[in-house]
Amino acid sequence: MDPVAAWGLTSLASTDPEIHDLIEKEKHRQSHGIELIASENFTSLAVIEALGSPLTNKYSEGMPGNRYYGGNEHIDAIENLCRSRALQAYRLDPSLWGVNVQPYSGSPANFAAYTAILNPHDRIMGLDLPSGGHLTHGYYTSGGKKISATSIYFESLPYKVSFDNGYIDYDKLEEKAMDFRPKLIICGGSAYPREWDYARFRSVADKCGAMLLCDMAHISGLVAAQEAANPFEYCDIVTTTTHKSLRGPRSGMIFYRKGPKPAKKGQPEGAVYEFEDKINFAVFPSLQGGPHNHQIAALAVALKQTMTPGFKAYAKQVRANAVALGNYLTNKGYKMVTGGTENHLVLWDLRPLGLTGNKVEKLCDLCNITVNKNAVFGDSSALAPGGVRIGTPAMTSRGLVEKDFEQIAEFLHQAVTITLAIQKEYGKLLKDFNKGLVNNKDIENLKAEVEKFSASFDMPGFQMSAMKYKD
Repeated sequence: MDPVAAWGLTSLASTDPEIHDLIEKEKHRQSHGIELIASENFTSLAVIEALGSPLTNKYSEGMPGNRYYGGNEHIDAIENLCRSRALQAYRLDPSLWGVNVQPYSGSPANFAAYTAILNPHDRIMGLDLPSGGHLTHGYYTSGGKKISATSIYFESLPYKVSFDNGYIDYDKLEEKAMDFRPKLIICGGSAYPREWDYARFRSVADKCGAMLLCDMAHISGLVAAQEAANPFEYCDIVTTTTHKSLRGPRSGMIFYRKGPKPAKKGQPEGAVYEFEDKINFAVFPSLQGGPHNHQIAALAVALKQTMTPGFKAYAKQVRANAVALGNYLTNKGYKMVTGGTENHLVLWDLRPLGLTGNKVEKLCDLCNITVNKNAVFGDSSALAPGGVRIGTPAMTSRGLVEKDFEQIAEFLHQAVTITLAIQKEYGKLLKDFNKGLVNNKDIENLKAEVEKFSASFDMPGFQMSAMKYKD
């Protein structure tokens, strides 16, 4: 048997040069590119240190103070601290709200919440994916194929945005809900650039006898910084990932109401919320095993950072940067869904240009600009969507402000111009279009500009000067 020093105390670079090299290449990609995926961010060195800590060694099935293994006294303290900070970050009274910080990520958090409060085949309503919703809110294709486990185990009917303006059609939502009588209504999405009318959602939920859940994954950092409307005022349950605008590790949280219910006609006197035990049981043992303690510690670190003036300023800048980027593109004559944004993202409708999101995403990738193709309301195919989604959290974390995002918008304008020229010369079919991407001087020139621009900004999480690949 090898001595501990031989296998357990050697560096990654020595133990596995191949993986180490790939990580160094990824560092170069991140530091020399423009990251515009709305669901991504750059986390801090402190969070990364917690993620890479010996906490990953410990099994801790159960809740603090009630574990299935011994040796959890420090793990209990970490999880309790994380839960306390989570409530504090969102200004929640611990007598009225609780939180489970064990979900591995946002999708498991959502499914645990559904498992806790629903029975198989109960009815749910969430925003349709082409309208900016999320797979875990019950999506299925126009052909009836059930894509998400949510749509496999529960009966889902989507609500949609208006085809006229791209805003959620609350009147139709209410009409559908009164006919469908869902047990749960879900608000929140992954590509909706406007505020959510939580009061209206609450009114609809009360009218049809539904519970109300908000998936605030995308905007959780904005909510914490009070730069977005507060879902906790109106919702029964709030779920979130933690690695998007919250700028933490890849993890998840489920917040739930507790204590007495407000008086309501037909409700027994002294009724109390019964979410806590059900949600904790759904997370473990129903759906997960041992929690990832390194993630929970890293989340605690991120939540502490969230409660600083610097984070408040960051969240405000995220919104300002999204507005600046959207305005620049609009002034160039491009179409933004809903005409702009009130949060961290814009959804660019490429259909008036005769382009698909696939082509623009692919060309941007070659120029070290990372965006993602995204369905736009009215799209017939999710495989060839008509838009791209552009988010500002990651590059704002690198210190960029409005003028920098105007430069980014100019890069995007150039990328689309090149895409149009290639399509005009080579044709619309993807296999023909791809030929125009090879040895293209315009692409190479734009890539060089992007790399020079991006490399001029600091990088959270690691020192660029210590990278293996600097150029």
